[in-house]
This record gives sequence, structure tokens and C-alpha cells, in this order.
Amino acid sequence: MFTKMPYGGDYNPEQWDRATMEEDIRMFKKANIDFVRVHIFSWALSQPDEATYQFEWLDEVIDRLHENNIQVGIGTGTAAHPAWLAKKYPDVLRVEFNGMKRKFGGRHNSCPNSPSYRTFAKRLVERLVDRYKNHPAVVLWNVSNEFGGACYCENCEKAFRVWLKKRYRTLDEVNRVWNTRFWGHTFYDWDEIVAPNLLSEHFAENRTMFQGISLDYARFNSDSMLECYKMEYDVIKEGNPDTIVTTNLMGAFKPLDYFKWGKYMDVIAWDNYPAFDTPYSYTALMHDLMRGVKDQQPFMLMEQTPSQQNWQPYNSLKRPGVLKLWSYQAVAHGSDSVLYFQMRRSRGACEKFHGAVIEHVGHEHTRVFKEVAEIGQELVDLSNTFIGSKLLSKVAIVFDWENWWAIEYSSGPHADLKYVEQVHKYYEALYKKNIQVDIVSTDSDLEQYEVVIAPVLYMVKEGYVKRLERFVEAGGCFVTTFFSGIVDENDLVTLGGYPGELRSLLGIWSEEIDSLPLEHKNKMVLKSNRGQLQGEYDCNMLFDLIHSEGAEVVAEYGDDFYKGRPALTVNKYGKGEAWYVATNPEQDFIDHLLIDISERQNIKPVLNTPSGVEVTKRVKDENEFVFVMNHNKESKTIQLQEAYKDLQTGQLCQDQLTVEANGVLLLKV
Repeated sequence: MFTKMPYGGDYNPEQWDRATMEEDIRMFKKANIDFVRVHIFSWALSQPDEATYQFEWLDEVIDRLHENNIQVGIGTGTAAHPAWLAKKYPDVLRVEFNGMKRKFGGRHNSCPNSPSYRTFAKRLVERLVDRYKNHPAVVLWNVSNEFGGACYCENCEKAFRVWLKKRYRTLDEVNRVWNTRFWGHTFYDWDEIVAPNLLSEHFAENRTMFQGISLDYARFNSDSMLECYKMEYDVIKEGNPDTIVTTNLMGAFKPLDYFKWGKYMDVIAWDNYPAFDTPYSYTALMHDLMRGVKDQQPFMLMEQTPSQQNWQPYNSLKRPGVLKLWSYQAVAHGSDSVLYFQMRRSRGACEKFHGAVIEHVGHEHTRVFKEVAEIGQELVDLSNTFIGSKLLSKVAIVFDWENWWAIEYSSGPHADLKYVEQVHKYYEALYKKNIQVDIVSTDSDLEQYEVVIAPVLYMVKEGYVKRLERFVEAGGCFVTTFFSGIVDENDLVTLGGYPGELRSLLGIWSEEIDSLPLEHKNKMVLKSNRGQLQGEYDCNMLFDLIHSEGAEVVAEYGDDFYKGRPALTVNKYGKGEAWYVATNPEQDFIDHLLIDISERQNIKPVLNTPSGVEVTKRVKDENEFVFVMNHNKESKTIQLQEAYKDLQTGQLCQDQLTVEANGVLLLKV
């Protein structure tokens, strides 16, 4: 793929004159920037009308970059259609969730099922590929940009019906999986089915009267955009089979099922934009999620801001050292690149206050540029040291987009139940102990793991329980929580008692689920101490009233009419065990439970460190690389059990090491 970690980012020379581009290139070389993405939003410039294509300006840009040994990722430009296309072919314009037909403007403004959009987008990509497929500077193709949004127009409605026919084949099956006898919704003709939005099934965006219909439309919307991506992907690969084709994802972006998308991306690329107060563990989770989208392969950090971002409520600056710290955090979790948005600040429009390598002042004598240049030199010195290395984990956390959609479409049991928050709570417990985690899908192989955690596994897909049972039977440890095993993949309740198909594996039956405001707390009282899991813990939100059917009761509720009923159970199953957390506990409980499980499974942290010092390990052949990142505002000292070589200084680290505030140490075992 790359022989050196790419360093650079998004570049928009079309917004500037030739003299400015020459000055930019001078500064790029000063900062060791060797890769830029161009033509991301340039469809209108490259195609001024239906019949005319003008790429001469792009020829000049790419040739000039190549002359200066800067590699290019070329964007297809299809993330924003031209005004002339919207005027002449209005079917390209989206219809919003409230039924409003859009006019030209913004970006991501195209209906993914518009015949006109697909026709003209394909023609543009064909011409780009024909022109640049053999250009030595072009090493990567970026399809569109940050796919997103949804459309509810007539074209989408028609395409939705076609999608349903492929999935279910008959209307009888559609009526069955949607449970349409409820509220008199039985369909007798495909054309009676309409898009679920404010004009039909919804009270609000996440409040729907028919979860099955809305869930399928979410699947359809993700698939529709994936079809647009695949259309461009196929054109590029036909012209240049060996090139790298990707698009930039956005972490836990709800509308798109990225596990499906990952199958059609040569490398996962994503845009990391934490706020000033985003927990470091959440950013780490997002990196691991993106790595998991393509079976734990290294990914690309495609965008991050060098300083501040314009679209958050507070455009706070990255403090000195934080740019380097967060850049290496991405590398520590599997990135094989460090890239930015943007290279030069725009002069006008909404991104003029988004940070850039080159600020509005226009020269290199800025704090940000100096930090960028420092990182650039380090990546030159490190060369290909980390490229292709992987993280090896014994713990997996299951993440499922369709489960996410279904939980938050559900009418009850609790308005404050948020899927990603629950996943983060369990991830954070392991993150704080420097225990590496893989984020996996419901299709992932589980054999390599000792522990698999599936928070709020509300939707259980066909065949998945059998895979979990085989994992536990073979000696694995499975952990799941309240509101799990409730429905199948069509959001139909599994009858016979909660947790449905998980009942035998977990050895419990849940009779009722109590739901109370978050301020109403209960207690989880341990029947006996287990390692750090001791005494009692607060819990709130949801409370399963369960009966043991063979599972050991580890903790009981301390209050309310279900005082003394099981709140935490573990069931022996084959050579392994399955845990059930029947309520929403405080973070200390999750921390202590997962520490206890990890110790009993002989899963050790990469390093033991003070709070706020994050450590990961990447492995390549016989080489092991340890990343030590101090997120604290003061230096921290770490006690060592073995010797490490500091890759930046060449010194040997023994007994202990000190990492400065916002500092990073790159070590080799």
C-alpha cells in the first residue's frame, strides 16, 4: 500500500490563485507533507454544463504536486452536484424527513436513488478515471465525501418497494414481518407502501408508530448510498484494478451500517473530530470501531483538525501538544496515516473558521504549523515502522448498527436508553486498565477471543445465539445486559419469555422490565465479594425482574418490591460462562466486574499506568511497538516490568519512565 505513513490532508487549490498554490507547496515541503486529497467538491468546476468537462486546472495541480514528490488522493467530486444539474434535472434534489423538497445548496444534496444523479455521477467518474488512471502521483481514489443524509422522494419510495421485493419476495411476508394487522396496516399492493417519515409513520425522527417499517427504511437508506459508492468503486476498479479506493467514514455515524460498507472499501478511512470535552476513551472507541469495520485491518486517519473545528458550539483550540497526542492516539489504535482537514483555511463560507495547517496569516510562523512540521519530521524518521502492524486483542465488544436503529426506534421502555452510551461504558472499563479491545460485528469470528461483551443485545439475528453458544461451550466468557434477547431482526418480539433465544445460554428468565426516571436509583448488592467486585452499587434506568433457571445469583436488588431478586447472574455453559447484568449499573460496578473477569481469564493490561495514561500495543512480525499517551495536564511516571527502546531517542528505558503532560512515547519491546 504505502511505503511510508502518508502525511498531509485535504487541499483545495481551486479556491486560490497559482501564486498561492506555489507558496502552499513550499510550506508543504517544509512540513514534510507528502500526500494531499484534491477534487473533493469540484464537480461544478470540472463540469460547467451537461456536455463540457474541463480538467486542465486539475492537470496543473496534480502535475505540480507530482513534481514536488507529493502523492495525491483524488476525490470523485460527487458529494455536491452542480447547480446546473439541479436546475435541469430536479429529481436529483432530496426530499427531507418532513416532506420538504430541497432546492440547490449545501452538500450531500443529492437523492441517492435519482436516475439523473447516478447517470451524471458515473459519467464524471468515468472521465476522471480515463484521464488520471495512469498518473504516477495518484495513489488513492476517494469516492464522494462523508456519505450521509436520507431522502423520502418518490424515486426513493419506488426504490424502497423494489428493495422490499428483493428482501421479502411477497407482500404476505412483508405484512408478517411488519406485523401489519396492528392498526389496520395490511398491504394488498406494493404501491400502497410509502416512505416512513413525518407525513406517514413518525411522530418525530426517532419516534415511529411502526418500528418494522422504519427499521427497514433505515436499512434501505444505508444500502442506497452504498449502491452509489459501489457504482463509483466499480468504475474506478475497472479502469485501474490495483489502485486504492475508499471513502471517508465518520465513526459511530448512525444512518449508515459501516460493517456492510467495509466489505467494499480497500482500506477504511475515517474523520476524527472530538470536541474539547470528548472523553479520550470515546475517541479510542471510535478508532477501534473503525478498525473493526474491516476485520481489524489498519485504517487511515483521513481527517482531523490541526487546531479547531467550525461546526461545534465552541471552536476551542487544541492545546500545545494535543495535536501530536491525538494524532498518535489514532496510530496507536491502528491508523497507518496522519492526515488533516484542511491544508489552507478557506477565505469564505462556513469553513473559514475551521482550522488548517496554513492559517489565514499565510505563513509558516505559527504555533500550529510548527507542531505540524514537528510531527511531519517524526513520521519521516519513523518511515514505515508501524505500517501494517496490528493490535492483538483477547476481548471483543459487539457493535451492531441494526440493533442501534431498533433500540432507539423502539416505543419504550426508556427514553434515555442510548446504545452507543452503553457500549462506551463497557469499553471505558477496559480502556482505563489498558486492556485492548476489538469492536466486532455479529458476523465476526469469535474464536480468537477469551471474552465477548454485547451490551444491550436487543436484536438477536438468526443463527447468532448458536455462534455465542459455541463460543461459550469452548471456554469463552460472554457478558450481556438488560434489554437483550428481546426481538428478532424484524423487531418482532421473541415469544416465550425474555431474553428469548438467549434464555438457555444465560440460565435465566426475565418476567418483567421496570423502567424509572434516571434519578430513581436502586442497589445491586453482592451476595459475596468477588475480587474487586464488593459490597453494593447504584443502578438505575431499567430493572429486569428475573428468575434463575440454573444461573448463579451473584448480586440482588436492594430496594423496591423486587428487593432480593437477582440483579447479576453467571451461568456455567460447557467450559465457559455467561454473565447477565440485569440493570444499568454505575461505572464502578462495570469497572470492577470486567477487571474480575479479565483477571480470571488471564487477560493482562499492556502496561499498568496512572489514571489518564493510555497504552496500546501494535505487532508486526516479531516486533512489538508500545504507545504511551499521557492525557493529563501534568507528567506521570510509570513502573516497568521489562526494558523498552525509545524509538524517538534511541535510549533504553528500564525500571521506570516519565511521560510529559500531553506527551507521547513510542517504544519497542
